[in-house]
Amino acid sequence: MNATSSARANPEVLFVCVHNAGRSQMAAALTKTLSGGRVHVRSAGSAPAAEINPNVVLAMSEEGMDLSEEFPKPLTDEAVRAADVVITMGCGDACPIYPGKRYLDWEIPDPSGQPIEVVRAIREHVRNRVVELLGEFGIEVAASASPAGTGSR
Repeated sequence: MNATSSARANPEVLFVCVHNAGRSQMAAALTKTLSGGRVHVRSAGSAPAAEINPNVVLAMSEEGMDLSEEFPKPLTDEAVRAADVVITMGCGDACPIYPGKRYLDWEIPDPSGQPIEVVRAIREHVRNRVVELLGEFGIEVAASASPAGTGSR
Protein backbone atom coordinates (compact mmCIF):
# COMPACT_ATOMS: atom_id res chain seq x y z
CA MET A 1 0.00 0.00 0.00
CA ASN A 2 1.13 3.51 -0.64
CA ALA A 3 1.22 6.45 1.74
CA THR A 4 -2.29 7.62 0.84
CA SER A 5 -3.98 4.37 1.77
CA SER A 6 -5.00 3.08 5.13
CA ALA A 7 -3.28 0.35 7.10
CA ARG A 8 -6.60 -1.53 6.88
CA ALA A 9 -6.94 -4.24 4.25
CA ASN A 10 -10.09 -2.52 2.97
CA PRO A 11 -9.97 1.27 3.27
CA GLU A 12 -13.16 3.07 4.29
CA VAL A 13 -14.33 6.05 2.24
CA LEU A 14 -17.13 8.44 3.13
CA PHE A 15 -18.69 10.48 0.32
CA VAL A 16 -20.54 13.59 1.46
CA CYS A 17 -22.71 16.06 -0.46
CA VAL A 18 -25.52 18.31 0.69
CA HIS A 19 -28.56 16.15 -0.11
CA ASN A 20 -26.97 12.67 -0.49
CA ALA A 21 -29.27 12.31 -3.48
CA GLY A 22 -26.87 12.53 -6.41
CA ARG A 23 -23.09 12.88 -6.48
CA SER A 24 -22.32 11.04 -3.24
CA GLN A 25 -24.70 8.21 -4.14
CA MET A 26 -23.08 7.85 -7.59
CA ALA A 27 -19.59 7.92 -6.06
CA ALA A 28 -20.51 5.27 -3.49
CA ALA A 29 -22.05 2.92 -6.06
CA LEU A 30 -19.16 3.37 -8.49
CA THR A 31 -16.57 2.82 -5.75
CA LYS A 32 -18.27 -0.38 -4.55
CA THR A 33 -18.53 -1.72 -8.09
CA LEU A 34 -15.20 -0.61 -9.51
CA SER A 35 -13.27 -1.75 -6.43
CA GLY A 36 -14.91 -5.16 -6.49
CA GLY A 37 -15.82 -4.64 -2.84
CA ARG A 38 -12.23 -3.92 -1.78
CA VAL A 39 -13.25 -0.52 -0.41
CA HIS A 40 -15.85 -0.10 2.33
CA VAL A 41 -18.06 2.79 1.26
CA ARG A 42 -20.55 5.06 2.98
CA SER A 43 -22.35 8.16 1.77
CA ALA A 44 -24.18 10.88 3.63
CA GLY A 45 -25.61 14.36 3.32
CA SER A 46 -25.36 17.47 5.44
CA ALA A 47 -29.07 18.12 4.68
CA PRO A 48 -30.43 14.83 3.24
CA ALA A 49 -33.20 14.96 0.65
CA ALA A 50 -36.35 12.86 0.81
CA GLU A 51 -35.21 10.60 -2.06
CA ILE A 52 -32.43 10.01 -4.55
CA ASN A 53 -32.64 12.04 -7.75
CA PRO A 54 -34.60 9.88 -10.26
CA ASN A 55 -32.19 10.76 -13.10
CA VAL A 56 -29.29 9.60 -10.92
CA VAL A 57 -31.09 6.28 -10.34
CA LEU A 58 -31.66 5.98 -14.11
CA ALA A 59 -28.08 6.91 -15.07
CA MET A 60 -26.67 4.38 -12.62
CA SER A 61 -29.09 1.64 -13.72
CA GLU A 62 -27.77 2.10 -17.26
CA GLU A 63 -24.43 0.92 -15.85
CA GLY A 64 -25.97 -2.03 -14.03
CA MET A 65 -25.96 -0.35 -10.60
CA ASP A 66 -29.27 -0.50 -8.74
CA LEU A 67 -29.88 2.46 -6.45
CA SER A 68 -33.60 1.74 -6.05
CA GLU A 69 -33.12 0.50 -2.47
CA GLU A 70 -30.77 3.33 -1.48
CA PHE A 71 -31.90 6.46 0.35
CA PRO A 72 -30.34 9.73 1.49
CA LYS A 73 -28.67 9.41 4.89
CA PRO A 74 -27.68 12.09 7.40
CA LEU A 75 -24.04 12.86 8.05
CA THR A 76 -22.99 11.57 11.46
CA ASP A 77 -19.87 11.99 13.55
CA GLU A 78 -19.59 8.19 13.67
CA ALA A 79 -19.41 7.93 9.87
CA VAL A 80 -16.67 10.56 9.73
CA ARG A 81 -14.71 8.92 12.55
CA ALA A 82 -14.90 5.51 10.83
CA ALA A 83 -13.63 6.82 7.49
CA ASP A 84 -10.03 6.74 6.32
CA VAL A 85 -10.86 9.28 3.61
CA VAL A 86 -13.73 11.79 3.60
CA ILE A 87 -14.61 13.12 0.17
CA THR A 88 -16.85 16.16 0.07
CA MET A 89 -18.76 17.39 -2.96
CA GLY A 90 -20.26 20.81 -2.46
CA CYS A 91 -21.12 20.64 1.24
CA GLY A 92 -18.76 23.38 2.34
CA ASP A 93 -18.06 23.49 6.06
CA ALA A 94 -20.89 21.11 7.04
CA CYS A 95 -18.52 18.17 7.42
CA PRO A 96 -16.87 17.85 10.83
CA ILE A 97 -13.08 17.88 10.72
CA TYR A 98 -11.16 15.33 12.77
CA PRO A 99 -7.38 15.28 13.14
CA GLY A 100 -5.69 12.44 11.30
CA LYS A 101 -8.40 12.09 8.64
CA ARG A 102 -7.69 12.64 4.98
CA TYR A 103 -10.14 15.05 3.37
CA LEU A 104 -10.61 15.61 -0.35
CA ASP A 105 -13.02 18.04 -2.00
CA TRP A 106 -14.20 16.98 -5.43
CA GLU A 107 -15.65 19.81 -7.48
CA ILE A 108 -18.39 17.97 -9.33
CA PRO A 109 -21.52 19.63 -10.71
CA ASP A 110 -24.79 18.98 -8.87
CA PRO A 111 -27.15 16.73 -10.89
CA SER A 112 -30.23 18.21 -9.19
CA GLY A 113 -32.72 19.42 -11.79
CA GLN A 114 -30.48 18.39 -14.69
CA PRO A 115 -31.64 16.37 -17.72
CA ILE A 116 -30.45 12.77 -18.05
CA GLU A 117 -27.77 13.71 -20.61
CA VAL A 118 -26.12 16.04 -18.08
CA VAL A 119 -26.48 13.48 -15.29
CA ARG A 120 -24.71 10.90 -17.51
CA ALA A 121 -21.81 13.34 -17.99
CA ILE A 122 -21.66 13.92 -14.23
CA ARG A 123 -21.64 10.13 -13.72
CA GLU A 124 -18.60 9.86 -16.00
CA HIS A 125 -16.86 12.70 -14.15
CA VAL A 126 -17.48 10.86 -10.88
CA ARG A 127 -16.28 7.58 -12.44
CA ASN A 128 -12.98 9.19 -13.48
CA ARG A 129 -12.41 10.55 -9.96
CA VAL A 130 -13.22 7.15 -8.41
CA VAL A 131 -10.79 5.36 -10.75
CA GLU A 132 -8.12 7.89 -9.76
CA LEU A 133 -8.87 7.32 -6.05
CA LEU A 134 -8.69 3.54 -6.45
CA GLY A 135 -5.31 4.00 -8.13
CA GLU A 136 -4.11 5.96 -5.10
CA PHE A 137 -5.16 3.00 -2.93
CA GLY A 138 -3.32 0.63 -5.25
CA ILE A 139 -6.60 -1.03 -6.25
CA GLU A 140 -7.16 -1.95 -9.87
CA VAL A 141 -10.63 -1.55 -11.34
CA ALA A 142 -12.48 -4.84 -10.95
CA ALA A 143 -12.54 -6.91 -14.13
CA SER A 144 -16.27 -7.50 -13.69
CA ALA A 145 -17.02 -3.76 -13.72
CA SER A 146 -18.46 -2.69 -17.05
CA PRO A 147 -16.64 0.06 -18.94
CA ALA A 148 -18.47 3.34 -19.39
CA GLY A 149 -21.25 3.24 -21.93
CA THR A 150 -21.60 -0.53 -22.32
CA GLY A 151 -24.47 -0.90 -19.88
CA SER A 152 -23.69 -4.61 -19.53
CA ARG A 153 -22.34 -6.55 -16.56
